[in-house]
Amino acid sequence: MHSYAKSKDTKAKLAPKQKISYEKKADPAITEYSVKALNWLRKAEFLMSAPKLALCVEDTGYEIAFAGRSNAGKSSAINTLTNQKQLARASKKPGRTQMINFFSLGNPDQRLVDLPGYGYAAVPEDMKRVWQKELENYLIYRQSLQGLVLLMDIRHPLQHFDTMMLEWAHSRKLFVHILLTKADKMNRGPANKALLDVKQTLKKMKLNFSIQLFSSLNKQGLEELASVMAGRLNYTLDHTPEFDLSQIPEANDNDLDEQDVTLKEE
Repeated sequence: MHSYAKSKDTKAKLAPKQKISYEKKADPAITEYSVKALNWLRKAEFLMSAPKLALCVEDTGYEIAFAGRSNAGKSSAINTLTNQKQLARASKKPGRTQMINFFSLGNPDQRLVDLPGYGYAAVPEDMKRVWQKELENYLIYRQSLQGLVLLMDIRHPLQHFDTMMLEWAHSRKLFVHILLTKADKMNRGPANKALLDVKQTLKKMKLNFSIQLFSSLNKQGLEELASVMAGRLNYTLDHTPEFDLSQIPEANDNDLDEQDVTLKEE
């Protein structure tokens, strides 16, 4: 029996397969910003609640408002973002957030705002109309409002009020960052398809807004959201210099070295 040497092609086929990763490596600068942004957002403190625009915090600085249907998970998203379980009070009964709630971020001029939920609130129609009017007043007249985080349940995106809010924000030239919440309720494939579907709808509507998947339960999309918030609220990385130039005393005649003295005499 003849033994034949294995060809190079055969050896290559028999060689153990090496797993190739196509995962995109994170930019270190972006990662650093996200981590520091999250730490900064954890400084959030309750500032005040206001039933109407006239009683809100002084209209200065920067603020981002969280808006959405009452069952979209606004309070949970704010609590997850700030790593505080009870900062924004979540209720098992949608529609309990009746005030405009302000949270400061280390200083009162950088704020998160939790707006009253719309749509599903289990309250009388008269109360709904009052809330809607105050919500409109806030969105129209608030000068410190930099933009909105619009939350939609990934299983029921782009409901009537969501679309109205998007079109209104576009007309006022406000930025909107859309969170498709409760992404943990879907497998990865269907969730990504839902994301793509909403993106395509926004494109047809000629709305150039950012959008992402988010889950308060498993923290999916948390760093991305933190980066967006920090950027819009004028947060910058705190790079402390190795030494402070202002602390260096000015030189006087007694400090001159020999070379300086020689130059003076010439």
